[in-house]
Amino acid sequence: MTTVHEPTTASGDLSVWPASATSSPRGELAVGGVPLAEIADCFGTPVYVLDEAEVRERCRTYRHAFPDAEVLYAAKAFLCRAMAHWTAEEGLGLDVCSAGELELAVTTGFPPDRIVLHGNAKSPRDLDTALRLGVGRIVIDSPSEIARLAAAIGPDGHQKVMVRVIPGISAGGHEKIRTGTDDQKFGLSIADGYAQHAIARILGQPQLELTGLHCHLGSQITSVKPYLVAVRRMVGLMSRLRDQHGLVLPELDLGGGHGIAYRPGERALDLTALARKVRTELAEACATADLPVPRLIIEPGRAIAGPAGIALYRVLAVKHTGDRVFVAVDGGMSDNPRPALYGVRYAPRLIGRHSTAAPARVTVVGRHCEAGDLLAADAELPADLRPGDLLAVPVAGAYHLSMASGYNLVGRPPVVAVGDGLARLLVRRETLDDIRSRDVGL
Repeated sequence: MTTVHEPTTASGDLSVWPASATSSPRGELAVGGVPLAEIADCFGTPVYVLDEAEVRERCRTYRHAFPDAEVLYAAKAFLCRAMAHWTAEEGLGLDVCSAGELELAVTTGFPPDRIVLHGNAKSPRDLDTALRLGVGRIVIDSPSEIARLAAAIGPDGHQKVMVRVIPGISAGGHEKIRTGTDDQKFGLSIADGYAQHAIARILGQPQLELTGLHCHLGSQITSVKPYLVAVRRMVGLMSRLRDQHGLVLPELDLGGGHGIAYRPGERALDLTALARKVRTELAEACATADLPVPRLIIEPGRAIAGPAGIALYRVLAVKHTGDRVFVAVDGGMSDNPRPALYGVRYAPRLIGRHSTAAPARVTVVGRHCEAGDLLAADAELPADLRPGDLLAVPVAGAYHLSMASGYNLVGRPPVVAVGDGLARLLVRRETLDDIRSRDVGL
């Protein structure tokens, strides 16, 4: 059977699929050498498919683009034991946001000194677990964390910390995922002096070693410019800290938020340009301020996991309502809440059979009891779509399973890894027995 990467057409463009994706004239689509229809038949639907080679190659791309930087994979995008193992083997560190993410990674064998703990409201368990396991750094996000952390460490303990700073920059694909401005919950503002005050308090705690500043501008950023503005503002604050406290910080964390294309033709962040321009901007800003260049830290999550994942669904119903065609599938907002949360648009594709029907505009909807349960508005799919057909949604590796819920008690989907023509289960499907076992009272 001949397999090819198809040309750029509405129905055949594979540009947002993993590099291993191949299609046949009979409508079969394979990833990692495994036909997706076979995965659906074997593991059921909905199911997430993760291309191990794509994950590893994206890790290597970051290491190559930022050879002198520390690259931390943002676990909130998607984490399981295999993902922790792959990223560790590829030389990345890890950025976690909870005791759960931290313990999963460490019990998998991830070196704790290569892990950074974030969070705007860290619980006592989060901090205690981080200290017990020996994380490399804890990012302080509010003044109240300083005393709590120092007390938890004790007078003879030691912990490296960073401070999350709000640089006053608006960037990101939607207002709900912009985190670099003063009107949201993360970080400490430079503009009102809270960041500077917190840093002074940290310097008064001998148990805490301040290693650098941290900022995160938002998510799904496709322009290099906001990062360059952030570099200038962060170096400006570093310069003032040197003048006020004699403090020369060795690290600067610019966060992540690197945008990817969800549909063919969409813009993605140019990683090569980002690395080159940030490196130049940082060197020039430090030279102007007479500061040594700090070690750069970046935190990609979506850009590593997102394009490596595919979600598979089976069509349950096709309904014509007025001028619209609704295609209902066996998943929805419980396994992908992102379209409902902030209007993300996907490009689903019919797999498992070849259709000669003309393309039609349809709305792919989920099975849940919400009018906003959409998976893809204005999707282009064959007009002869029918119940039983399989749909594959690319770029489904980030913020799907990690944000999945128990809505309608349908159970969260499994995760299947593919590579070298083999498929293996990474995370099993959540069953009714799992759900019942948590319900302990009447």
